[in-house]
This record gives sequence, C-alpha cells and structure tokens, in this order.
Amino acid sequence: MDMIKNRLEKNSKKLKAWAQRNNVEAYRLYDRDIPEYPYIVDIYKDHFVVYDKTDSVKDAGKNFLPHVTEALKALFKTTDDKIIIKKRERQEGVQQYEKLDRREEYFPIRESQAQLLVNLYDYLDTGLFLDHRPMRQTIFKSSQGKRFLNLFCYTGSVSVFAALGGAKTTSVDMSQTYLAWAQENFKQNQIPVSEHEFVNMNALEYLSQKQGRELFDVIFLDPPTFSNSKKMEEAFEVEKDQDFLVEKAMGLLRPEGILYFSNNKRKFKLSENILKHYQIRDISKESIPQDFHDQKIHHCFEIKNKN
Repeated sequence: MDMIKNRLEKNSKKLKAWAQRNNVEAYRLYDRDIPEYPYIVDIYKDHFVVYDKTDSVKDAGKNFLPHVTEALKALFKTTDDKIIIKKRERQEGVQQYEKLDRREEYFPIRESQAQLLVNLYDYLDTGLFLDHRPMRQTIFKSSQGKRFLNLFCYTGSVSVFAALGGAKTTSVDMSQTYLAWAQENFKQNQIPVSEHEFVNMNALEYLSQKQGRELFDVIFLDPPTFSNSKKMEEAFEVEKDQDFLVEKAMGLLRPEGILYFSNNKRKFKLSENILKHYQIRDISKESIPQDFHDQKIHHCFEIKNKN
C-alpha cells in the first residue's frame, strides 16, 4: 500500500499548485503510473472517481483496489461516500453513455473561466472529458466574434468556452439528455440559451443536410470511435468514416476557417485522401493536458483549406 500512497502523494504535490493557479477543480491525479496498480483516479473538487482498469485474466487474484481507496482516505481525509468506483472496460458506441445509476446528482466544478456541471454516479463518464481541457482553452481564446459549431457535442462544455470567448454557438447531439445538460451548463455560466442553437440530431445527418446553408469559422468534431445506436441506419466507425466526416465538415467551414478533428481511437491514422486535400497540423501532443500520462488518450488535428 505504501507504494501507491507515496505515488498519489507525490502526484498531488505536483498538481495541486498548478490546479489552484489555473482555477482547475477537476483533474487526473493518477493515470496507471505503476503497473501493479492499473487504476485511474480523477479528482472532482472533493470527490474521487476511481476507474478500475484491471484485466480479469492478467490481474486475477490481485485486488489492490482497497490499497487505492485506503490511500485516498489517508491522504485526503476523505470518506467512502466521496470515492466512486467504476469498472472501465473498453466501451464502444452508445454503451459508454448508458446509465449506471439514477441518482440525478449534479454539481458544478470550476475550470478556469467556466463552471461545468458533472454527475459522478449515473454514467460511466461524468459529463466532462478532462483530456479536452487544453482544447477548451484554445477555443476560448480564439472565439471572439466567431460562429462556432460543436458536432457530437455531448454536454456542451466546449461550446460553453466558445460562448464565453465571444462566439455564437451551434451544438449538435442526438441525445436529448446531453443537449439538456449542455443548456444547463450555459445557464450555469449566465450565458443566454436563446442566443445559441442546440440541435437534437444525429451529427452525421446534420453534416449531410446542412451543406452550404450556413458557414462557420470554427468547427469542433469529436465523434465516438464506434457507434451502433438504434437511431442510426448503419454502424459508424471513426477511421472508416473519416473521409465523410471531414469532407462534410469542411463543407460547412468558411474558406479561412479551422476544423478541429479529435477522436479516441488509439491507433487512428488520417486517410491519404484527407492528407492530400487539406492543410493538416497534428496537435495531439499539445492538446493533451499535463495531468495525463497516457499520450494516446486522443488524437487531434487542426485542418484548414489549402491556400
């Protein structure tokens, strides 16, 4: 137990000052740093979400989870009710968004300029993708006077930062639950919901139907790796469907605009077609925050029209 306790303490000392300086209340404390402890620990203010990444075969007979929870209680003077355990297996498509519980408990956490609502109990994910924190800052700093489109918007946190930065935003998601959550995030930041657009629609349909009707200065495209939702006619896979996604998104972009294309497929490669037709910058490295050890948590590309 001392091994994990020492690592958690070391990480906390390193990250706490940075988090306070940047007004960040949600961050990754531990990211499978030690092979014997295949867990992820995220801090949300005074709560701790522990993702159990143990392998049922490889880690059979080794249950070190109590070491992690006891270390958290000792270091942070916290209690069991503030530690939430989730078994994070490889999730695909809509599965990652299915309900685990029905507590409906939401609370705001501060991230620099914004307050964002999280729910730590009801879903595998919390409503906030911590790995996109640098991307949210990039968009906040470059949004003044822009039109911003957020496809597969989830709970709209990137749209909140765009709006706070001075953009008029359009957020698209086929989940009514997440779009409602996005609107609550806007209200939490005193952003008038009526001045922004929330579209309850499959983003793939939106891309097909809206070609040329309305153009945006900045588009954030962050699709799931895989989806076989009942609302879709055929299964979606990000690497297979990337040409469609990028070409259609570029069709909604002003000539001088920027598309940020991000995804979580670990071995993702951009297609030759995209590399040939557009000006590409791989910004994956700079878009992964300092509290993440996992350098393959996402791939992110800045895509522009060739001059």
